[in-house]
Amino acid sequence: MALGFGMALVGLTSLLGAARAAVPDRTPQPFEHQSAMNSPHHPVAPANAMEPAAPVLDRTGWTVSASSEETGGENGRAANVLDGDTGTFWHSKWSGTAARPPHTITLDMHRTDVVSGLVYQPRPGNMNGRVGEYSISLSKDGQDWGSPVATGTLADDAAAKTLGFAPQGARFVRLTAQTEAGGRGPWASAAEIDLVGDPGTPEATVDLPRTGWTVSASSEETGGEDGRAANVLDGDPDTFWHSKWSGTAAPLPHSITLDMHRTADVSALSYQPRRDRTNGRAGTYTVTTSADGATFGEPVAKGTWRDDDTVKTATFTRTEKARFVRLTVTTEAGGRGPWTSAGEIRLSGPAAPAVHGSWGKVIGFPLVPVATAVLPGDKMLAWSAYAADRFGGSNGYTQTAILDLKTGKVTQRRVDNTGHDMFCPGIAMLADGRVLVTGGSNAEKVSIYDPATDEWTATTDMNIPRGYQAMTLLSTGDAFVLGGSWSGGNGGKAGEVWSPDTKTWRKLPGVPADPAMTDDPDTPYRADNHMWLHATSGGKVLQLGPSKQMNWITTTGNGTLTSAGTRADSGDAMNGNAVPYDVGKLLTLGGAPAYEKSDATRRAYTVSVSGDKVEAARTGDMEHARGFSNSVVLPDGKVAVFGGQSYVVPFSDATSVMAPELWDPATGRFTPLATMAVPRNYHSVANLLPDGRIFSGGGGLCGDCDTNHPDGAVFTPPYLLNADGSPKPRPVITGGVPPRTTPGVTLTVTTEKPVKSFVLMRAAAATHSTDNDQRRVPLKSTATGDGSYQLSIPSDPGVVLPGNYMLFALDADGVPSVSRFLTVA
Repeated sequence: MALGFGMALVGLTSLLGAARAAVPDRTPQPFEHQSAMNSPHHPVAPANAMEPAAPVLDRTGWTVSASSEETGGENGRAANVLDGDTGTFWHSKWSGTAARPPHTITLDMHRTDVVSGLVYQPRPGNMNGRVGEYSISLSKDGQDWGSPVATGTLADDAAAKTLGFAPQGARFVRLTAQTEAGGRGPWASAAEIDLVGDPGTPEATVDLPRTGWTVSASSEETGGEDGRAANVLDGDPDTFWHSKWSGTAAPLPHSITLDMHRTADVSALSYQPRRDRTNGRAGTYTVTTSADGATFGEPVAKGTWRDDDTVKTATFTRTEKARFVRLTVTTEAGGRGPWTSAGEIRLSGPAAPAVHGSWGKVIGFPLVPVATAVLPGDKMLAWSAYAADRFGGSNGYTQTAILDLKTGKVTQRRVDNTGHDMFCPGIAMLADGRVLVTGGSNAEKVSIYDPATDEWTATTDMNIPRGYQAMTLLSTGDAFVLGGSWSGGNGGKAGEVWSPDTKTWRKLPGVPADPAMTDDPDTPYRADNHMWLHATSGGKVLQLGPSKQMNWITTTGNGTLTSAGTRADSGDAMNGNAVPYDVGKLLTLGGAPAYEKSDATRRAYTVSVSGDKVEAARTGDMEHARGFSNSVVLPDGKVAVFGGQSYVVPFSDATSVMAPELWDPATGRFTPLATMAVPRNYHSVANLLPDGRIFSGGGGLCGDCDTNHPDGAVFTPPYLLNADGSPKPRPVITGGVPPRTTPGVTLTVTTEKPVKSFVLMRAAAATHSTDNDQRRVPLKSTATGDGSYQLSIPSDPGVVLPGNYMLFALDADGVPSVSRFLTVA
């Protein structure tokens, strides 16, 4: 169930009107032939990036109402959004006294269906009324709306936009327009509105344990092969159930019924086709449930699955208390015969918040957040490329956005003044809290964002143009960069160092990239990308991956690179993650031998660093193999991993892993967390936030494809939640945290109540599954009175790397406070 193999929720604009007209041709085109896409780097978008995961729902029988509509000055009736004609539109009342925002428009499907997104088509030819800030709410009865399932800000352009949210059953869907995108007036308008159905990615679920389950089927093949129904529960996808085919084949429909032998809350069913052949793949299906095995109610899920070998998931319109769950198949997906087969069938139920955490609403961005950086003041910086939804060429400007974590509002800005398209960059968080961004599409350029002034400036170009390079700040306060053959030419991407004092770059001829490369078949173009760099004392750096070979790097003079041994028995792990979870201790996990079209690994390793000694050892495996994932260390030292694919293909959402996992250094084991609503793969990010929660977002940036994800969501880890999902009481830091301090200083900090420990978490930046900025530094603390503590900041800047930190206090149960920002430099 944790593997959601559907396509993206966001980007379904290609299917506007799909219920009413033929789907447009989706033959993959070379990227350089796509609209506004001139990239030499990715020759063809994968076919499944051009296919939507979820259907656009049939609008037959729907009605619509609005908080106001213009009928005097023009035909701006709400009904126009359902007429299939983009030349007509709904417009809020503007003649006479204009209606003031917010404006709402509400769709009534007159039936309950699983909904996962709203497709908004602005009116063509006139900018007035384009929706800016928005929210989306759902209701089963038109009365109880609950909290919004999605909020965000839309770009001020005419492109159709799919606003995704967690799939759930609803009859009514309401779009609320809070602002006009261009600030032109108090209006809202829409040419067409569609709804998106079940993508097969139910949110906030976990697999139900299958221990003790039994299964029966309407027919099973036992003569010509072992096609017994029991095979769907044996954990082996290479065995399978097959309807009877020898002699006289049993005709469709076929059903298979799971008996859990206990009553459980069930939210979804996952179906894995047989792996050896295509025969019997389920096409049209229904799912029903029963308490006694005799009486089955109306379907809780129905639809038609695609004819491929990926795992499919049916999201229920409501969570059901049931003992029996029945899958009934009425067609064979390819029309090959009267058969049905299944490799494995699983059920999932609602996640337990105190065990698995929970997800907030989906937050829409006016761009795909391909790169992100956490800033003081509860802000997060994000950017994409020269365009909001695609990349290519060297255009000299970048689309950026700022998310206000307190209000949820997103503001957009195009950055032109640095002459830098910052797609596929290296990033380093500087000692003074500024964000240094290098290379990418404009391969030699370097830009700096200053959160104190909210300004971007340019600094000296690099000596060596590069893209997909790795960066880290050094203990000296300088910034180090290595690799990056994605742009600026193949090979020769030796290290160099930038000085904040002189604002110049110094070459390191003694630090070539070649010894740190993977054995990717596309060498060096793919082999020197996204290196895992961990800065230590004296300006040294440990390069601990993704190559299996690790290396020590010195940065004085011409620099040196020497072997630090191999990462135990690990192979190359491109697009895996490396996370410092304690001083001198890192976790590496996931990745694949090659950048693309390669099987990812479930393996994870610990790497311990003491002086010049490096030791690597295998720890527990993840439940799911994943590459293109993102991992974040939490204040309690556990590591959460989000998203990724089991078979890595850029711009695809096939083989998506929807279940995050949490690694515990005390046990070396991974445990499941609540599933995500939206796949997060290539070009996705994750960041620890100042309140101890985690942002996960992005993915795609492939132009006219269906796997763009211009959104994100905030995950609340289980350490913050009670069993009923309510927030746990949290420690509170009440004083004594200065805005700036230095290594070796002792701070006196006060808290509202006694706490057990304190930890510094470095404010970090993420892009392309790489975050070399994050760092967790537990502090020695001494209680000096009721609610007063002396905290010792380590004296070694190789331990407490210069930069912005979030100071957390943790209670005896490991519950963290909201952090206080301070700069250590």
